[in-house]
Amino acid sequence: MTPAAADAELTLAFAQEAALGEGLQWHAQRRSWWWTDIESATLHAWWPHSGAVLNCRLPERLGCFAHARSGRVLLGLAKRLCLGTLTEPDAKGFASAALEPLAAVDAMEPRTRINDGRTDRRGYFVFGTLNEASERRPIGSFFQYSMQHGLRRLALPAVAIANSICFSLDGRTMYFCDTLTQTILQCDYDAEAAQVARLRPFTTVSDEFAWPDGSVIDAEGCLWNAQWGAGRVLRYAPDGHELQRFAVPVKNPSCPALGGSGSDLLMVTTARQDLSREQLGEMPRSGSLFGLRLTGPLAVADALFDDASA
Repeated sequence: MTPAAADAELTLAFAQEAALGEGLQWHAQRRSWWWTDIESATLHAWWPHSGAVLNCRLPERLGCFAHARSGRVLLGLAKRLCLGTLTEPDAKGFASAALEPLAAVDAMEPRTRINDGRTDRRGYFVFGTLNEASERRPIGSFFQYSMQHGLRRLALPAVAIANSICFSLDGRTMYFCDTLTQTILQCDYDAEAAQVARLRPFTTVSDEFAWPDGSVIDAEGCLWNAQWGAGRVLRYAPDGHELQRFAVPVKNPSCPALGGSGSDLLMVTTARQDLSREQLGEMPRSGSLFGLRLTGPLAVADALFDDASA
């Protein structure tokens, strides 16, 4: 990987054929990258220093997840939240997980499933749902889950595809979007009360072929967003104006992450979903991880999910 400049291109970091790679995170304690291939219902991990990998098959599609303080993993499966315990936590290769159910999500609405999610700075889990029906009506919602308060719906507008969930460094601002509107929004956020206020735009994507997907906040308070369909990751200043763009050599990047042992790597998951046979022939590495070394440390670790009362 080469030092980053404006319009630099990410290069192949880990070859994979994920149908829908998402939710990428750096786990500093384990020195590894973790992500989900939603459509294959698999949690993946990769240790770049050794090349070891872990693949944990789950009984349902995994939309999002968070590492917990106990060492377990909070899993946002299609219609429910569970705590997962890897049966062999130090194993590499194929693994399994024992599941402890926590909460059903949108049980009476068959069209939705859990999609994007991330812990807030307090260690509560915030996630959204999407409408899987072809008509894509905005029937998805945003929720917060904690062991202390259970499942609480956030008073945010209904969406077709919930995405871009991340939090300012002080935890008082939440960013999110409905991908189909091409606008990333922000609001005041109170973690303990699960209250939101002052909903307002953060930035709008002007390219008609670019759809905002996953986002993450860096050490300078800037937001990085993967833009599905446009093969790029953009970095936005705290006031929403574009600072840099980074090319991804496949069409559908899905979720950026910052991490690595020096906190100076930009990585992104990608997807093969929605690509024709001809496009896959032109972009055979679709579904892989791509990365780039930045000019300085910018990573901010996600808070571990607070499962102390479990």
